[in-house]
Amino acid sequence: MQTDFEHPVYSKNVIEFVTVAKEFCAWLENTPNLPRRDFVETGRKMLPLLYIKTSVLPKTETSLEDDFLEKFVTEEEYQQILGAIQFKMGPYNDYLEVFTEDMQRSVEPLTATISENLADIYQDIKDFLMSYRTAVTEIMNDSLLELVNNFEEFWGQRLVNVLRALHEVAFNGENIDEEADEKDPLEDKRNTDDWMISKMQKNWQSSHKEDREEI
Repeated sequence: MQTDFEHPVYSKNVIEFVTVAKEFCAWLENTPNLPRRDFVETGRKMLPLLYIKTSVLPKTETSLEDDFLEKFVTEEEYQQILGAIQFKMGPYNDYLEVFTEDMQRSVEPLTATISENLADIYQDIKDFLMSYRTAVTEIMNDSLLELVNNFEEFWGQRLVNVLRALHEVAFNGENIDEEADEKDPLEDKRNTDDWMISKMQKNWQSSHKEDREEI
């Protein structure tokens, strides 16, 4: 396996991206602990930086002969991230989608969700970080190539769409704090600490705390 530190995966742009990517993942993994307003404000600052840092990443050539990269984010972990964001954003999770081919053929407005788009981006970036953590140049290289391709073809557009949605939430003139949400009369009787999603989020956050510190 190659360990040439002149390789592009060790370049300044990649190292800076890794730093921002770690912050992005930590932000979403900490979603349950953030007030909605703080979550939105962090996103408005985080997403433009992530877009810039991804845009300057080098595009390499495939190194692995079998063209196989391990995926680290499980379906359960993906659903936990998605569910946490959906719960945090509440009535502000949905937004009108304008940059999609389906919109050209649809007579009805199309909606997307902040939670699903951010969870998709998280999955790609977390997989890259875990591959980068292996310190095997070939794996790092091919993971970087996959990340850049997916950014260009898939989640780069979703990132800027979510940024547009978060901007609207931040400056719509409404009180976006969770306390201002309309509540189901029965909802106040429920103890959210006992919800299965809350338990899963807490267990998942605890089990991944060490991973975040070691990356």
